[in-house]
Amino acid sequence: MKTSQKIIVVSCTCLLVIVSVGCAAAARKLYTAKAEKRAAKEAAQNIEKEIQELEKEVEELEKEQAQREAEGKKEVITEEQPQAKGKKIAIDPGHQGPNVDMSDLEPMGPGSQEMKAKASSGTQGRYTNVPEYELTLNISKQLRLELEQRGYEVVLTREDHDTAISNSERALMAAEEGADIYVRIHANGSEDPLAKGAMTMVPSAENPYVGALHPKSYALGEAVINAYCQECGMENDGVQLYDNMTGINWSQIPVIILEMGYMTNEQDDVNMQDPEYEKKMVKGIANGIDQYFAVGN
Repeated sequence: MKTSQKIIVVSCTCLLVIVSVGCAAAARKLYTAKAEKRAAKEAAQNIEKEIQELEKEVEELEKEQAQREAEGKKEVITEEQPQAKGKKIAIDPGHQGPNVDMSDLEPMGPGSQEMKAKASSGTQGRYTNVPEYELTLNISKQLRLELEQRGYEVVLTREDHDTAISNSERALMAAEEGADIYVRIHANGSEDPLAKGAMTMVPSAENPYVGALHPKSYALGEAVINAYCQECGMENDGVQLYDNMTGINWSQIPVIILEMGYMTNEQDDVNMQDPEYEKKMVKGIANGIDQYFAVGN
C-alpha cells in the first residue's frame, strides 16, 4: 500500500473514532435528559397529588368549621333568655295595603275632639319601589320568630295587608292580648333624599292621654334604638317625643314606634331590602327588647 493510501486509511479510522465517541456522548446526554424529564414529571405528579390532598383536607376542615359555627349560632338563637320568661310582646306592622279603605276618621286619643284617618298604606321605597306596609310586615314576621326563639310570647296586630284594623284598634288589641310592651314597626320618608337614619318615637310626660306611660316607653325606646343601630350600623337619631300619634295615644302599655330607616334615602332603602341586612335589623330590635327587660322593666 502506498504511503498516501495509508494516510487516507488512518484518517478515516480516526474520523470514525471521533464520530463514534461523539455519538456515544450525545446518546448519554439524551438518556440523562430523558431521565431528568421523567424524574421532574414524577415530582410534578407527586406535588399535584399533594396539592389535591391538601385541598381536600382544607375543604373538609372548612365544612367542619361551618358546621360548628352554624351549631353555635343555632344554640345562641334558640337559647331562651331568662328575662323573656312570662313576657309577651305585641308587634304592630305599620300601615296596611291600599286595597282597604281606612280613610274614615277616629279620635286621636280617648275623648279627643281631634280626628285622624284610621290607617294608611304609608310611604314607599324611592329606589326599590317596595311599599312600607310590605316592609313592616316582613320585618315584623321575622321579629316574631326571633323573639319566640328567645322565649317570648308574641302577637302581631295584623298578618296580611287586607284586614281592616285601625291604629286605635291595634293599640287596644295589644293590651287585650295581655302584652307587656307594644312595639310598632315603621319606616320613614322625607322630601330630602339625604335624610337617613333610624329613631324611636314615644309619648312625652305631658301627653294628655298616656303621659303616665312616658318613663317605661322612653326606656324601651332608648334600649331598642341603641341596640338596633349598633347591630345594623344605621345612623342613630335617638328617642323623640310625639304626642300626635293615634297608635301611641290609645295604648295602655309601654309603647314605641321604631322608624327603621328612610325609604326615601338610597342607602337606607336598599339596605332594608337586603335579606342579610334585615337579619341584623331584627336581631338589633330583639336585643333592645332583651335589654329593656333585663334591667327589671
